[in-house]
Amino acid sequence: MSRLTGTVSRGIRAPIIREGDDLQKLVVDCVLAAAESDGFTVRDRDIVCMTEAIVARAQGNYATVDDIAADVRAKLGGGTVGVVFPILSRNRFSVCLRGIAKGCEKIVLQLSYPADEVGNHLIDEDEVEAKGVDPYRDVLTLEQYRDLFGYKKHRFTGVDYVEFYSEVIHDAGAEVEVIFANDPRAILQYTKAVIPCDIHTRARTKRLLKSAGAEVVFGMDEILTAPVNGSGFNADYGLLGTNKATDDRVKLFPRDCQPLVDGIQAEMLKRTGKHVEVMVYGDGAFKDPVGKIWELADPVVSPAYTAGLEGTPNELKLKYLADNDFADLSGEALRDAIKGEIRKKEGSLVGKMAGEGTTPRRLTDLIGSLCDLTSGSGDKGTPIVYIQGYFDNYTTE
Repeated sequence: MSRLTGTVSRGIRAPIIREGDDLQKLVVDCVLAAAESDGFTVRDRDIVCMTEAIVARAQGNYATVDDIAADVRAKLGGGTVGVVFPILSRNRFSVCLRGIAKGCEKIVLQLSYPADEVGNHLIDEDEVEAKGVDPYRDVLTLEQYRDLFGYKKHRFTGVDYVEFYSEVIHDAGAEVEVIFANDPRAILQYTKAVIPCDIHTRARTKRLLKSAGAEVVFGMDEILTAPVNGSGFNADYGLLGTNKATDDRVKLFPRDCQPLVDGIQAEMLKRTGKHVEVMVYGDGAFKDPVGKIWELADPVVSPAYTAGLEGTPNELKLKYLADNDFADLSGEALRDAIKGEIRKKEGSLVGKMAGEGTTPRRLTDLIGSLCDLTSGSGDKGTPIVYIQGYFDNYTTE
């Protein structure tokens, strides 16, 4: 009889991870204990996933406000620095901003509007249009912004991020000036030393700034790329992907994760005889249609994964086959025809109509999004996700 269940995603509970924990052993032990407890069997091409947070915690990849300040001061000179396009997040950016401000005399904070890069809104688009403001051209001072829009609080957090970020900078001992503009080059009217804080558009922002005369440009991905006074660091992403640990300390994005995922794969093979895939995941890549927040605040969804997770899905669209190639069939004949079409597919389906409408994203981005939704970001206590049947199709018995 054909299997009646497709993809299953399970959150796996784990102990609270501390620095120095043997994550390879712990993850395998947790998965196998859950399999025994819940009665599922490990199969080839199952996927073991773990959130980046527990990897960074086990690594002890942390840094303090003072560590950030020291690196900012050394790289940008400690005078007036432009901070361009930060995301509006207490968890993601406030402690980083405190460190940046502590390493400078003055911060000119340039906020994009009506929203930040990942969809957190300062103001509503309709209100911007109603006020006759052109977000592509107009540069607003704080006074102009307040006159036009007043004091706006985020619909979910209840925070006025303009006020909140200004207070963070001031409390760190720096002067603060706030402007609102969507062209990064606007900052150059105030200072030639700039920290671009955007995530996925950072290469373009840096290029525009440098070509327009910026003298010193260091992105968030270029701060704490090496230890400062023994701190944590990330050679590839710097401060990108950080989360607040305490008011004066951040957890950085994990580094050097490939040996871990390869080691877990090898240990699972040794203990079960099955070849599973393994990945580390951060934020999923999806957008909230109500809050309009694009979830991906990490620099990548997955910083490390085993070789079997490389690539994109190569799937046929069953609706297309049923409505076109086999429109005259039904019941068992339709089922058999579609199964036959799946079995004979060869090579890439890119550009072929039968694959039209299948999700054109990388496997790691799709799986990471599934994991992020499964594990959540609160108190579920399931930082490990075990996925079965992801690579199955309609023909799998």
